[in-house]
Amino acid sequence: MSEMILELINQGKYNEAKKEIVTMNVVDIAQLFEEINRQKLLVMFRILPKEIAADVFSYISYELQRYIIESITDKEIQNIINELYLDDTIDFLEEMPSNVVKKVLKNTDETTRKLINQFLNYPEESAGSIMTIEYVDLKKEMSVKQALEHIKETGVDKETIDTCYVIDSMRILEGVISIRKLVLSEESTIIKDIMETDVVYVHTHDDQEKIASLFKKYDFTSMPVVDNERRLVGIVTIDDVVDIIEQENTEDMQKMAAMHPSEEEYLKTNVFRLARHRITWLLILMISATFTGNIIRKFNDVLQSVVILASYIPMLMDTAGNSGSQSSTLVIRGLALGEISIKDAFKVLWKEIQVGFLVAAVLSMVNFTRVYFFEKTDLMISLTVCSTLFFTIILAKIVGGMLPIIAKRMKIDPAIMASPLITTIVDAVALTIYFSTATMLLGI
Repeated sequence: MSEMILELINQGKYNEAKKEIVTMNVVDIAQLFEEINRQKLLVMFRILPKEIAADVFSYISYELQRYIIESITDKEIQNIINELYLDDTIDFLEEMPSNVVKKVLKNTDETTRKLINQFLNYPEESAGSIMTIEYVDLKKEMSVKQALEHIKETGVDKETIDTCYVIDSMRILEGVISIRKLVLSEESTIIKDIMETDVVYVHTHDDQEKIASLFKKYDFTSMPVVDNERRLVGIVTIDDVVDIIEQENTEDMQKMAAMHPSEEEYLKTNVFRLARHRITWLLILMISATFTGNIIRKFNDVLQSVVILASYIPMLMDTAGNSGSQSSTLVIRGLALGEISIKDAFKVLWKEIQVGFLVAAVLSMVNFTRVYFFEKTDLMISLTVCSTLFFTIILAKIVGGMLPIIAKRMKIDPAIMASPLITTIVDAVALTIYFSTATMLLGI
């Protein structure tokens, strides 16, 4: 269907294309618009019904949003902003340069302008910056009948009506009630008698990672946001949380790959910016790797005496690095999901020692069989290699498991303590153990 619509647009048959497009889901329309020539995109965007155009606008890339805002009239901007939910407007404006923000603010009414400015002043990645004010509030003195009538009158413009929030005259959050419970209750029942008073909420300055973990823990689709006086100021909805999870996962993956986090798409990111994001950590790791070279130079006499020892260095370093990376990945994931906390440090330490012992025993025995029986290597050299492997794996597991927790304790992102950094540390430890063991067992 998309190919047919693109063909119609390329032929200039915009009205025919419009008839097909308006039957599509807005997310699919947004994806289609990413593939259209920009001039033709502008034509199509302008002939769409304004409510569909606004919905599509909230799903297209920031690059296209900027292009459209810079190209359309003030009246058209006004129509888009009027149709957008406030949190979508904020998300859009946060990514735009000041000239685009000014153009948008110029075309909003005073009340909306004040709200937008208020939201833009919340710290980035806080609950206040991602919340919306389009929610349904009720008074506890209302009957179920009055509440349902209120929802019918006001709910049409709200982002969600699945959960309603009960507040007092000072807007203090007192309880929550689901639309399901309202529909199934007697019309004469008073809200305060059936609302839930044990409300889980977040504050405007709470970090978005905390919000995502609460959504996961309680299986929420929305959550209230309050200020320091517990006044209800907005709600966070599940669609925003999905974006948060994707953003945080992407950021952690980039940190674990020793890269500076970036929210830009790979293909749309400038080559020099990509290089800048990668080069800092590569420099740090390159310089830190010189310690490995220093260790080899320090034991140069040992290597010259028994040259065959050098052939086992790659295997020892790779196995040690992989062992440490496995542990760090699991612990970082546990910390991110709230399954592991700082107070669990000794539990993690003991578990990694046990796992390390079992893994080290199996790998060392297999390696001894290979080196001694199949490669016919000298017994003492075989023992040197395999005993080094045994102790190195245990130490690598401990280092990989404990460094992310230490980072968390120091309020550093645990994702930084991932594969590249741990591998560098473990390599140095492996070589030190290797050459020290060789010196001892081989009498060099």
